[in-house]
Amino acid sequence: MGMMKILIIVTNIGMYASGNLKTGLWLSELTHIYHMAKEKGYDITIASPQGGNIPVDPESLKHFTLDKISEQYWNEDDFRLLLANSEKLSELTQEEYDLIYLAGGHGTMYDFPDDATIQSMARNQFEKGKKVAAICHGVGGLLNVKLSNGEYLIQGKSMTGFDWFEETIARRKREVPFNLEAAIKERGAYLKKAFIPMTSKVVVDGNLITGQNPFSSKEMAKVVIKELEKIKN
Repeated sequence: MGMMKILIIVTNIGMYASGNLKTGLWLSELTHIYHMAKEKGYDITIASPQGGNIPVDPESLKHFTLDKISEQYWNEDDFRLLLANSEKLSELTQEEYDLIYLAGGHGTMYDFPDDATIQSMARNQFEKGKKVAAICHGVGGLLNVKLSNGEYLIQGKSMTGFDWFEETIARRKREVPFNLEAAIKERGAYLKKAFIPMTSKVVVDGNLITGQNPFSSKEMAKVVIKELEKIKN
């Protein structure tokens, strides 16, 4: 097998609809998968619905949320340049990837769920028997993905995502455009949660891999790489 190719999809939205608070990508949900994939020598593409600049949620840069890996990348000019110049997703539809990974952050709640390119790419990827992964609010990008048979991709699947109680802890309940936990359940998926909120939880159901929250970033990266390495060997 040749080099593994992975596509990481990130948000372009840097503000909640209320205009009161900034949001964006939750940094660790990109850095950990990026770091581990880079160490493995994978071919990594970072893309967003609009292309160009990726806003980063200021909350994810605070000293108590910024882990070593994320801090290291945030301080690298090359990495910051990557974030400023993401590829435009609709220009990559002809590419083949071993993994499509939807990174999270509250910004994704606005531009992921109804993005037709995310939907078609995720559907094609999944129907080809390839890996689809999403973490935290990034799983919102899978909510409206329908398979060729008309069923929702996540219907009947075990998965996880940022739950409503965690939204309360994050004090974003009044800001978010919808309740992600309720939406996942509405689609007929089986939502699994960490025993303790805001701790790591990763769920693998066949080719669907999901992580619950920012604290799952490291475990999520490990699990995703492990699943990809299985194909390779």
